Amino acid sequence: MRHIYKDKTGDHYRKLFEPINIGKITLKNRIAMAPMGLLGLTDREGNPSPRAIDYYMERARGGVGLIITGLFKVENKIDVSRPYMTLISHSSLGPLGELGEAVHALGAKIFIQLTAGFGRVSRTPTAFGQPVSASAVAHYSDPSVTCRSLSTEEVEIIVRAFGDAAETVATAGMDGIELHGHEGYLLDQFTTALWNQRVDRYGGSLKARLTFPIEIVQEIKKRIGNEFPVVYRFGLKHFIKGPNRSAFKGEDFVEQGRDLDEGVKMARLLQGSGFDALHVDAGSYDSWYWAHPPIYQEHGCMIEMAASAKQAVSIPVIAVGRLESPDVAEQTLASGKADIIALGRGLLAEPRWPMIVRENRNEDLRPCIGCHDGCMGRFSTFRPLCCTVNPAVGREREYQLTPANTQKKVVVVGGGMAGMEAARAAAIRGHSITLYEKSERLGGHVIEAAVPEFKKDLKRLIEWYETQLKKLDIEIRLGIEATEQDVLEHNPDAALVATGSDHVMPDLPGIENRQVVTCTELLAGRSTAHGAVVVIGGGLMGCETALWLAQQGLNVSVVEMLPELMPDVLHAIPRMNRIMLLDLMTAHGVKTITGAEVQEIACNSVMIARASFEKNEVPAQTVVIATGMQPRDGLYRALNNKIAHLYALGDCREPRNITGAIWDGYEVGRTI
Repeated sequence: MRHIYKDKTGDHYRKLFEPINIGKITLKNRIAMAPMGLLGLTDREGNPSPRAIDYYMERARGGVGLIITGLFKVENKIDVSRPYMTLISHSSLGPLGELGEAVHALGAKIFIQLTAGFGRVSRTPTAFGQPVSASAVAHYSDPSVTCRSLSTEEVEIIVRAFGDAAETVATAGMDGIELHGHEGYLLDQFTTALWNQRVDRYGGSLKARLTFPIEIVQEIKKRIGNEFPVVYRFGLKHFIKGPNRSAFKGEDFVEQGRDLDEGVKMARLLQGSGFDALHVDAGSYDSWYWAHPPIYQEHGCMIEMAASAKQAVSIPVIAVGRLESPDVAEQTLASGKADIIALGRGLLAEPRWPMIVRENRNEDLRPCIGCHDGCMGRFSTFRPLCCTVNPAVGREREYQLTPANTQKKVVVVGGGMAGMEAARAAAIRGHSITLYEKSERLGGHVIEAAVPEFKKDLKRLIEWYETQLKKLDIEIRLGIEATEQDVLEHNPDAALVATGSDHVMPDLPGIENRQVVTCTELLAGRSTAHGAVVVIGGGLMGCETALWLAQQGLNVSVVEMLPELMPDVLHAIPRMNRIMLLDLMTAHGVKTITGAEVQEIACNSVMIARASFEKNEVPAQTVVIATGMQPRDGLYRALNNKIAHLYALGDCREPRNITGAIWDGYEVGRTI
């Protein structure tokens, strides 16, 4: 009997799964993996490690048509970078060859992203000598340091280094190259008048400023041939309104970097110079939350950038920027705004995104929540690339969930992120799970955190967990606050206590007043705010609550005892998220009072004192407490020494963030 294959995509996502060519390379679909740095996934010579190969294989296995690797430098003597930087050399042939073989076997193509270096945005401006740039401009992170302008001869050396790297890439069996011309790195510095004041052939008009990348593509084509595809990635618009000052979409400002008109002209010139496709985004280091859009940016935030380029050129255009919603991705292609969509963090959260979408199982798409804690945030602390909602990223082989040798009876107390993830991971491994949650809903404090419109992706995460736990047939007992006796009656092999946290209430005169509420009470709708609002505590929780209240039209002030809001201590809040939240607060009129301590809460005001001993009275008809959380660990302490395998997870162990909760749950669930 003849079997007829029925394509499960129906008509909803037909465009996503159409093949397309870049040059003469055919992609099986229009879904690309966007380039992301390989920090922690390379060896000492800068080559992909076995972990990196597993990482890319997982995305190829998940069904992407094209993988674009994170950036690799072509030289490290002129633009000297940190020693762990990825670098193409003769020693790259073996690892790249192995990577290509694996990816090709799984039906995907792979392009290597090559970069000229960091220039003015190098991490430590003097650690490896004076930083370089297109011209003698101020260094990004330390404006007191002036970059050295590269000589004409040095630029020519870098051009030849691209040719050498391209030969290595082609010999290793890679399918193409993408030039890293965006985000304010060295190539972007050469192509942008803001940073390029050169008087040789690499400076002047837009066409002259493009000489560097044009000579590079010509060198590559000369070495390997015209049929080897080369893509150029660049920001069509920078959204820079001043040094380290970003602009919002639709904001009336004077563009200091590349504006839209110049970006479109650049697209035409790049096509005419021999590039086979354009990968279009926006932003730079000075407008960081465009180059790396956080949860506060809308899905598809840079589609119009790709659409503008698409109207100007005939070669394929790749769109990027929070496109992990299948409907947004499909509509981007179906409307002709781009030819290919690139997913970055969406493929960290859900490496099998293409396969799941093709099978019409969107409820199984684990969502990226735009937090940057598990990916870019880890770069600042020199930890390997990973993901908040998918702790197996970058360690796919070691962290895969494998069947347990012995099935165990496991009780999980608490249905927040830690409890749900522990239950999910343990159930996949074959354990029998009973989960208690004292409220009538799963989600813990994330239920309240998901209330503001700008945090709606957290609702998707809760829904995903609810779906997965249901599919795993986990016994869930809602509306029951489990006691010590409840747990012990199960005679469990392991008990996982994830009972969450409570607000820390400051010891202040007037704290018992009726106008005093907590963030969670407000967000949960158990209390309301009115009149002038003072939020005590300028951490992430306090600032997001302040923004939410200001968006409702309330007059909001935030009081923080430290010198700044959301202080950058140990990079606790990734920079792109922090600065966009601060900018949003300013745009919505939130007043900030830093370096001040609340001394008393009166009926309609709070009394604050600054370090200078100056005292002020701030009007407050509503006072919101956001001074941190403390573990709710009574049950854990009661069970201590009564169950051999007892674990405290998430906020019950130590109040942190969603990353800490999910990773606790996964670590315990994968090992018990």
